[in-house]
Amino acid sequence: MSKQQPTQFINPETPGYVGFANLPNQVHRKSVKKGFEFTLMVVGESGLGKSTLINSLFLTDLYPERVIPGAAEKIERTVQIEASTVEIEERGVKLRLTVVDTPGYGDAINCRDCFKTIISYIDEQFERYLHDESGLNRRHIIDNRVHCCFYFISPFGHGLKPLDVAFMKAIHNKVNIVPVIAKADTLTLKERERLKKRILDEIEEHNIKIYHLPDAESDEDEDFKEQTRLLKASIPFSVVGSNQLIEAKGKKVRGRLYPWGVVEVENPEHNDFLKLRTMLITHMQDLQEVTQDLHYENFRSERLKRGGRKVENEDMNKDQILLEKEAELRRMQEMIARMQAQMQLQMQGGDGDGAVHGHHV
Repeated sequence: MSKQQPTQFINPETPGYVGFANLPNQVHRKSVKKGFEFTLMVVGESGLGKSTLINSLFLTDLYPERVIPGAAEKIERTVQIEASTVEIEERGVKLRLTVVDTPGYGDAINCRDCFKTIISYIDEQFERYLHDESGLNRRHIIDNRVHCCFYFISPFGHGLKPLDVAFMKAIHNKVNIVPVIAKADTLTLKERERLKKRILDEIEEHNIKIYHLPDAESDEDEDFKEQTRLLKASIPFSVVGSNQLIEAKGKKVRGRLYPWGVVEVENPEHNDFLKLRTMLITHMQDLQEVTQDLHYENFRSERLKRGGRKVENEDMNKDQILLEKEAELRRMQEMIARMQAQMQLQMQGGDGDGAVHGHHV
């Protein structure tokens, strides 16, 4: 019987090569195995095609049993939060996508407080993440923080409505806002460009901070640089959504059939649907990083400044601080008045006796 020779370990690489250039491959394998998490919030008035667009973007049906309320129900309707989570797998890569819908937004006659529910939800997710991060077991933290908010703007107005301005200003320091012009097939090309310019001007005028795509690195290829330039020029994205397959020019496409022709959802000449999807997929990591490094850090530092005290509402917090300051000022004024009265009594007593008396503390 011949003795089996032990297999010799062979250096797979060339001499003078250490091997840490393979580290990105290890990170890639680990990330793919772990999967990715992303939370997308959609906000806008009813009937702007939010659900249709989300289903079109991810080729899934997130709202199979949706019931649309009548006008009478909408009068006193409050904003609800509906979070739907779906596991999507594509070529071995898993994405745990949570879509947060806000039915009832802008429906009621009085919309003054309609976005407080949404702000509370965003803060609650930050609060939950902070609690989990500060806990003993931090290995399996589920990240439900809102990474991106698609804000749907009506194509039927002449720009932003007061509600649009108020809402975006209320959340722009908490979440990445991506403005979207809904139902863009109702606009001509000239109307579309005019509306886009008007919206951008109003966003600048009101100092609203929307999500800005990062500039392409100098070492990136020219195609990616051009893609980034086109995406930046397309904001706000004017989109059309549809889940129906229609035959056009001898092939099946997702689109909307009109008496005069077909609007193709994935045709960049018809709308910005493909650009919106490309922006979301290619910048998903950046949206998560901005959420972590900017919005969450701001929330965390504010909480630490308050000594860990949880405040339900920022406006309530400001009012509470003002009340506390006023009460403190009143106490100081009362104390000064008592001291002045005491000193006056002592002075009067000293004059009457013709001698100086000490006082006991």
